[in-house]
Amino acid sequence: ASLMTVEMIARAPVQEMSNARQAVRAAEQAGATTAAPEVMAEARQLLKSAESHLRRGDYRNARDEAELARTRAVEARSLAETAKASQPP
Repeated sequence: ASLMTVEMIARAPVQEMSNARQAVRAAEQAGATTAAPEVMAEARQLLKSAESHLRRGDYRNARDEAELARTRAVEARSLAETAKASQPP
């Protein structure tokens, strides 16, 4: 493994966790809990899993799950915003 890869694995994924939490909050504020409940539930579960990995020092899995949580939360927010935009005024 390259030095950069080892460094990335050994470092706690602080930024990735923050990004995931912010994305989940933004999705909630956009109404994703009702507009895209399944995707939102998956984002929350992935974030919980990432937090659990982080507490155990399993940074690689914490990072992976945080990135997936962020992706799902962004997807949920997009679905919520699309649903809002298609509603009659």
